[in-house]
Amino acid sequence: MSSDQLIDDFDAGKPAALARVVSIVENHRAGFEQILGSLHPRTGRARRIGLTGPPGAGKSTITSLLVKGLRDQGLTVGVIAVDPTSPFTGGALLGDRVRMESVALDPGVFIRSMATRGSLGGLAAATREVADVLDAFGFDRLLIETVGVGQSELDVARTADSTVLVLVPESGDSIQTLKAGVMEIADIFVVNKADRPGADRLRNDVELMLGLRKGVSFGNVPAHHGIDLKRLNPARVARESAAVANPTEWTPPVLSAVATKQEGIAEIMAALDRHFAYLEQSGTLRARRRERLRERVMDVVERKVSDRLWKDPRTRTWLEEQLPSVEEGTATPFAVADQLLRQSAELVRGEQRT
Repeated sequence: MSSDQLIDDFDAGKPAALARVVSIVENHRAGFEQILGSLHPRTGRARRIGLTGPPGAGKSTITSLLVKGLRDQGLTVGVIAVDPTSPFTGGALLGDRVRMESVALDPGVFIRSMATRGSLGGLAAATREVADVLDAFGFDRLLIETVGVGQSELDVARTADSTVLVLVPESGDSIQTLKAGVMEIADIFVVNKADRPGADRLRNDVELMLGLRKGVSFGNVPAHHGIDLKRLNPARVARESAAVANPTEWTPPVLSAVATKQEGIAEIMAALDRHFAYLEQSGTLRARRRERLRERVMDVVERKVSDRLWKDPRTRTWLEEQLPSVEEGTATPFAVADQLLRQSAELVRGEQRT
């Protein structure tokens, strides 16, 4: 099939064409940049929702239930489920798609499982590009479920408009909750398996973290006899703040869910709608999406420069010749790198060496 016919079929909404375009883009096959370029003007309409959290937290179950809820509203949904790659074989089980079998056959749903292929940020390197393809195809919502690798899983915040962090009572004690990293990227917290012991404590710990992070324990406290003791409870203040609509400030709500019993899903969907309304009213949505475009340009530049340098046999040969000097200490890696960039300027610009 010619590329023009493929795009025509894509424009006609044919699922087979969508699957093929996704494969071309994901694997960076010949012509993928031209395809992405032609689709770019159509992107920006879908809401992108990221779901992250530790392995076993129930992300896939919540994702499938969110898909059902969105379909009940008449919305079409694209799902990108990222699975870990084996460091030995390079393969991936792609089990998230299996766990979403209940929604996989819905014609208004498209599920793509992707392997991380060595990416350490919880997402595959091409995830954002595939998300653009699904956006351009016309899906109303995109759900991006990450691999579940812990605090290195920050890429989802660069990809999604709203990020949901799914935790379970076994996720860690209060000290773990207070750590920086993945806890700071969430727009919505969900304590799944809330019928287990320790769920209420975890929820309180997260709310305490949010209250302390905002500095509410000492904010607006009147002096001496006028002190309102309720205001000295950061967790309570964070909970109350999250429950009040504020077009200029967002306090992440901490929700409870028991996904296996389909409990708490309506609350998650309502929170996602409230968060998107906040993003639009505050101007944060435009800022986030502009930052996403900036990072996309930077990623493309880094990938192209890297490919042009390390796929050039003379560059690799030259580098091997410099290693003895680096080993002996007469040259440094920094000096060699600077020299390599100077003498490879034409490669960096994309020009052919003579």
